Amino acid sequence: MSAFEPGLRRTPDPGPPPSESVPALVERIRTEIAAGGPITFARFMELALYDPQHGYYRTGADRPTRAGDFLTAPELHPIFGAALARQLDELWERLGRPAEFVLREYGAGTGTLGLTVLVALEADGSGLARALRYQPLEIDRGRASAIAGRLAAAGFGAALDPGHDAGEAEPIVGAVVANEFLDALPVHRVEGRDGGLAELYVAGAGDGFVERAGPPSTPALAARLAAEGIGLLDGQQAEVNLGVDDWVAEVAAALRRGAAFIIDYGYPATELYGPGRPTGTLRAYAGHRVHADPFAAIGRQDLTAHLDLTALERAALDGGLELIGRTSQAEFLVGCGLESLLETIRSDPATTIEAWLAVRSAVARLIDPAAMGRFAVVVVGRDLPAGPPLRGLAYRFAPRAGAD
Repeated sequence: MSAFEPGLRRTPDPGPPPSESVPALVERIRTEIAAGGPITFARFMELALYDPQHGYYRTGADRPTRAGDFLTAPELHPIFGAALARQLDELWERLGRPAEFVLREYGAGTGTLGLTVLVALEADGSGLARALRYQPLEIDRGRASAIAGRLAAAGFGAALDPGHDAGEAEPIVGAVVANEFLDALPVHRVEGRDGGLAELYVAGAGDGFVERAGPPSTPALAARLAAEGIGLLDGQQAEVNLGVDDWVAEVAAALRRGAAFIIDYGYPATELYGPGRPTGTLRAYAGHRVHADPFAAIGRQDLTAHLDLTALERAALDGGLELIGRTSQAEFLVGCGLESLLETIRSDPATTIEAWLAVRSAVARLIDPAAMGRFAVVVVGRDLPAGPPLRGLAYRFAPRAGAD
């Protein structure tokens, strides 16, 4: 296994990682450590990403863009949103074409996904274009205002259902989307020690920070791994995302009828915590570079860890949701009609050669199993009518040639 695993949303860069941290945020963390001793990595990650004044996701509006630090699928090309729009249209039909269908997006960023979905629905002549109410959930109020302005400028202001905070909005009929959201929830860092489990804490060291091992901060860490049948080798490091349970419970409480689509890089527990990942999956991203030092540019770089799909799906079942299916992003997009979308673009007389090459390049990355195509797509829901697999899952479950 190489130091940087393929299949991530950004391309590893051999250059040095950024080194300049936000001084006020570093001081904030150092003060907390000085007052109470070493902190869990989950607490460090919470401060680094979400501190109200200086956290990475609280500052800078261009994080998920070409000019920012990373590029998500919706930002790569509108064809991603167009494919998702077809899945949402089918879901709307199966729910009986409700007069109001809510699309609630966690970590909406610049609102690109919501906008491209609306544009595609209108272009397809879907009745969902009039029924859809878009609820972008963003930790930064400034981004929420920017999304409202962007939709209004594109003529979709009436579709916006603003002013919601996660966990406070009314239960919905519709869909929840979390695209590359859960990977940035704070994680605990753990290590196998003498057949047991130690936790890696963040301590001060000179002008910077280091990890120091100590007893687990909560029995929930060992309980999570034990429930999944996981035992770490001595010296093996890993990340445990306990926050996913609360997030899934929030989604379960919010979804009256419909489905949630979780798109992220992740693996079942047996694979995620296998011996092939001796140092875990924690990575830092800045300026489209990926590296392994979480202490290099505090407040100016993203921090992520792969998602434990076993924990995610178990939490969904515990919350009363149905596990509808799991597939890869490549299979999901093909099932949603990616090929026909490509053909529509190709046959459009207005499509220039530059635009055609751009969409082909984007699609190659979206479905490449060595790039974004490997991302997992987990679909859970409640009160969906019985029927064939949703189209985004149909590629996985469709009969193959020669099958019995």
